[in-house]
Amino acid sequence: MRDIPQALITALQANSIRPYFAIELMFDTAPLRIWNGIGEKTINVQGVDQVFSGFGDLLMIGNLDEVNDLSAKSLQLSLTGLNESVLSLALQEPYQRRVCRLYFGEQSVPDVVQIFAGKMNKMSIQDDSQTSTISLDVESNLVELERSSNWRYTDENHQSRYSGDTFFSYVQTIQDQQVVWGRKIA
Repeated sequence: MRDIPQALITALQANSIRPYFAIELMFDTAPLRIWNGIGEKTINVQGVDQVFSGFGDLLMIGNLDEVNDLSAKSLQLSLTGLNESVLSLALQEPYQRRVCRLYFGEQSVPDVVQIFAGKMNKMSIQDDSQTSTISLDVESNLVELERSSNWRYTDENHQSRYSGDTFFSYVQTIQDQQVVWGRKIA
């Protein structure tokens, strides 16, 4: 269940509403904050005012599904008509496994609700003489639950993560032990 700010609920119950989406792409050097409107917009994100740049109709969001189960979904973003600074950021920044958040709001109030969070996965850039387009696949945070951890229940693997901890130090000696259970030993 999402915690939706009361001001947003009130605004969405009005006769006329102006909904929008806002996206945060958390790159290492600086986050890229954009929304599907025109101009800059100050949005209250988790109690902090952040400035988002407008991309208008140049921002497309695909595969946005609401599910009742814990299935891992993905999201596709497409940004068209990019300026040089955004294109340079996309080309130079490491983007894989960086956080991406999608928010929903109504233009009369600064409050938003987060409707998707995930990690950037695959980016493709199409650049021609007229315009540049970036397509970005974002995986849900639930995808992490489907991946194997590649950790082993050995002392060596445990030491590589927690040096000095002896939790798995006796695993090797007890793995081939026979345990007599429920009968007398002869």
